Amino acid sequence: MDLQQIRYVLAVAEHRSFTRAARACFVVQSALSHQIAALEKELGVRLFARSSRRVELTASGEAFLPAARQAVEAAERAAAEAASAAGEIRGTVRIGIIPTVTAVDLPALLRLLHEAHPEVTVSLRMGRSDEIVTEIRHGRLDIGILGLAAGQSPSGVSSRELARDRHVAVVAPDHRLARRRRVRLEELADERFADFPADSPGRTQTDLAFAEAGLTREVAFESTTADLILGLVRQRLAVALLPSALDDEFQGLHTLDVMNGPTRTEHLAWDGFNTSPAAAALLELLPE
Repeated sequence: MDLQQIRYVLAVAEHRSFTRAARACFVVQSALSHQIAALEKELGVRLFARSSRRVELTASGEAFLPAARQAVEAAERAAAEAASAAGEIRGTVRIGIIPTVTAVDLPALLRLLHEAHPEVTVSLRMGRSDEIVTEIRHGRLDIGILGLAAGQSPSGVSSRELARDRHVAVVAPDHRLARRRRVRLEELADERFADFPADSPGRTQTDLAFAEAGLTREVAFESTTADLILGLVRQRLAVALLPSALDDEFQGLHTLDVMNGPTRTEHLAWDGFNTSPAAAALLELLPE
């Protein structure tokens, strides 16, 4: 069994197609198919059930994947460590971000990383703060940018605070509150809201503020992105409470300061126990 065979298996598992996997691996399909068949013969099991139209993992294939991924990651980490010892930073830095990052100009940061260490590649994944922290703890992500309610901090990972922000109420320009600059939280309690999914960290910030004020509200629409939330506000279907630092996205809408409203803290999180050279290089570029 060699590493390239394992990479081919992972590619087919991801793309559910030998043709697309071969294209992603920059190899002809016949060569990829031959290597996987040779690996299956060596293992004595079939990793994929295939027909002319479908490719699916067998039970053996599903069992093979976790260790296969670890083997590839370990090999890549070993190569990166060896290059780092020789003064060259290489490898992949895996970053998880929330959809509403405002504390870091991520494209500018990645440009700096590329200029300083052109051999480093970047993998970006968007998700919830709690999911990102879990992925870092399990070694599937290197760095995360999170948004948590004030007073909360990620556990089980290294972290530091990046920025604090207050939410503003966002309403349509002809909303009954659109002529005002400030609003009390209780004045919003009867509104229909668009917000992030229930039990998500992005939603928790607002739910906590209402609970602490002894108020309830109706969340009529849930979305994982601020874009859709703001689209619903523009269509006069709901109001929203969002971090004020997203102000560039509020064009055409009216915002109000909210007394006793939600607050958010953005955190940088990373694996401080086993930081890869590529991740360490990115961390060095972030200002304290």
